[in-house]
Amino acid sequence: MKNIAVVLSGCGVYDGSEIHESVITLLEIRKNGAAYSCFAPDKNQLHVINHTTGEEMEGPRNVLVESARIARGEIRALSELNPEDFDAVIFPGGFGAAKNLSTWAVNGPEGGIDGDVKRIINKAVNGGVPVALVCMAPVLVAKALEGTGTVAKITVGTTEDKSPYDIEGINSGMMSVGADPHQCPVSEFIVDEGNKIITTPAYMMEANIVEVAEGIGKTVKKLLELV
Repeated sequence: MKNIAVVLSGCGVYDGSEIHESVITLLEIRKNGAAYSCFAPDKNQLHVINHTTGEEMEGPRNVLVESARIARGEIRALSELNPEDFDAVIFPGGFGAAKNLSTWAVNGPEGGIDGDVKRIINKAVNGGVPVALVCMAPVLVAKALEGTGTVAKITVGTTEDKSPYDIEGINSGMMSVGADPHQCPVSEFIVDEGNKIITTPAYMMEANIVEVAEGIGKTVKKLLELV
């Protein structure tokens, strides 16, 4: 059975992994006959957001501990993840990708990226291990491959449909670090066949859970086809 590494970044759209996207990802992996193993960095979140008010809360929370809520406790530290031990790797979205796995939310394309995330993406791409990234997570592959000469064909959505986010600005940022962003509606995906990278917009667009699930479902299916 194929085994997919799923990288989480907390629990909750505003400060961690987007829960709908994460659960849909796990469900689609199993529906397509594969298994999954969850990982997250063992470090504190950038901050904690009250998801009813949008306001910042006091006190730290650990990314691994929070991600374990989604993984039902079956999760390991990201430092233990070797992509060559898996058939593919997938990163669900949520602001945790831009806050805990990178500093894009604070510093934009000039910011940094978690060392293990950079290691995993580069090792996967160089080793031919397929990688999928959902929602805001494609900024991770843009930052991880910055300066390597590898140009990733990716997407965070389209400027042709409604979005609560600055798709054009994010595209410009990804281009500035060497990526090749493309337009894509929520129910579809973009595949970089040469580098085995698949991306889908999910909640980067103004969408409902059915539309998001359609895009993620197609992404997971394509990811498994590339294995």
